[in-house]
Amino acid sequence: MKIGIHGKKYSEAESVVIYDVFKRLCDQNAEIFVSAKFHKFLKKNILTEFKFEIFNPEDDLSILDMFFSVGGDGTLLETVTYIGPSEVPVLGINTGRLGFLATIAKNEISGAIKAIFDKKFIIEERSLLHLDSNKDLFNGVRFALNDFTILKKDTTSMIVVHAYINGEFLNSYWADGIIVSTPTGSTGYSLSCGGPLILPQSNNFVITPVSPHNLTARPMVVADDCELRFEIEGRSKTFLVSLDSRFDTVDESVMLSIKKEAFKVKLVNMPEHSHFNTLRQKLNWGWDIRN
Repeated sequence: MKIGIHGKKYSEAESVVIYDVFKRLCDQNAEIFVSAKFHKFLKKNILTEFKFEIFNPEDDLSILDMFFSVGGDGTLLETVTYIGPSEVPVLGINTGRLGFLATIAKNEISGAIKAIFDKKFIIEERSLLHLDSNKDLFNGVRFALNDFTILKKDTTSMIVVHAYINGEFLNSYWADGIIVSTPTGSTGYSLSCGGPLILPQSNNFVITPVSPHNLTARPMVVADDCELRFEIEGRSKTFLVSLDSRFDTVDESVMLSIKKEAFKVKLVNMPEHSHFNTLRQKLNWGWDIRN
């Protein structure tokens, strides 16, 4: 089996986890491919003890059978940019903190790797959003698993975001910005701004204003087969736009359009895990000293 691995800079305490991942994959005679970015952070014991190949962002990864993201949710979002339309399944190993997407805890690594080679895992398909614009943005990587945002920059004043659905005017949002979230991203930035939780299988986008001036401007759930278009204006002539954790700067002349991406992300999970279990655990539902 050919396994790709991407990760972040890690501490000495986490080095044991990283070593364990490489060791267990080698014990299974896996062919390992490591991202060039992660390769820079690997400790000497891994570099000298294990054999692997290095890949760059522009390389075709369709030869891989599976991809391991070792870190937190941010690492997994970065991993998605490597995989793109190849739809290689991704296993998220959580060495970070919260971990809505990277669901495999450190003490579950052994069982998860065994389940993968025994083919006793499940795959959850997650939809992405796609950005079109009249300017070159994000170096051509125009998709996101979590969300797209428009935010104010270099000013304390609000901005105005004019929103259209399938060409029909929806609203002019006077706010610090606006978020368009996928169901996967509904547990992220959108949630912190008052947006609803959406089940991953739902075919929806969520439009969530960030600190709107008008308190009746509430989050709105729309079908993901529609096209959302945005125009921006404000006292500042530059604004921030983001796809997941990647940012770019635009001005008032930019035209931005969001629709569902043609391909999906395939997240690998274990049969004993479920989305509801993750919600209860990560959001501390029911955790009360009276219980």
